[in-house]
Amino acid sequence: MRRPPTMAALACLAALPLAACAGDPEDTERPTTPAGVTAQASSATTVHVMWETSSDNEEVTGYEVYEKGTRVRTLPATKHMVDVDRLSPRTAYRFTVRARDAAGNLSGPSTAVSVTTPAAAPDDRGAPTPPGSMRGTVDGSRAVTLTWAPSTDDTGVTSYDIYQEDSRVHSVQGTRTTARVTGLRPGTVYTFTVRARDAAENSSPDSAPVDLTTAPAPGDKTPSTAPTSLRATARKGAIDLSWTPPRTGAPVREHRLYLNGRPATTIVWGAEPPAGTATYTMTITDPPGTRYSIKLRAKLPDGRWGDFSAQRTVVVE
Repeated sequence: MRRPPTMAALACLAALPLAACAGDPEDTERPTTPAGVTAQASSATTVHVMWETSSDNEEVTGYEVYEKGTRVRTLPATKHMVDVDRLSPRTAYRFTVRARDAAGNLSGPSTAVSVTTPAAAPDDRGAPTPPGSMRGTVDGSRAVTLTWAPSTDDTGVTSYDIYQEDSRVHSVQGTRTTARVTGLRPGTVYTFTVRARDAAENSSPDSAPVDLTTAPAPGDKTPSTAPTSLRATARKGAIDLSWTPPRTGAPVREHRLYLNGRPATTIVWGAEPPAGTATYTMTITDPPGTRYSIKLRAKLPDGRWGDFSAQRTVVVE
């Protein structure tokens, strides 16, 4: 006599399209060990730690930063640098980094890097001068190299912070005047500035901006649709803008203006748009000292919005 299948067997048969009856194999493979770990003292009480991306057979979900074997920071996988603060002046520290995956597997510890915080300067309230002679070169489609002239400070510059638009993306020691920024997107306009920082956490004003466009991806011949040569000048009660619209094969009649990353207004020419350089004056009522980040994008003939221009930062007078 043939017996009907048991409930366990039926459950197993139902699950066969998705997984084996014994269950999915457990993920025991560890992520690769983070490489390129660096640590530099940003101030008397802060150290900036950076590292390169790890990989995993499934997915890296986070990183853990250790100081002499004690975990001091836990970060998501999107973060590859962190400021470790509340440290002691004139003290030696030793940092390592480990990657973690969704199954909880930890990579081996990275090579340890040592750093010593400088002496405290509690009465130092003077900020360094802004870095000068800002320049940059494109290194293919995903990296750039920046150089600048050193800043001066009454107690000494401890680090330089590199900003892409309004986000800090890199830091180097105060003795260096060059930095390589990686992990960029092909065919994209980036605006970089640099600030100097001293042991008392005083930051300089921004350097002059440098605009760099990464090379397009191999085989991509699509021209950029970003406005170029954007200039922004603040005066009492207004900000004057000028730029060159992109070449799209037809007149560009609309541009969208963004302030601090958010759409602020659409600039429309009802008649024939200006040939060559376009200009616009924005009336402002904010108090002196208000900081604005400004960028533009054009409306293309097919109705889509094009690429963003480089960003400019101005301070209301």
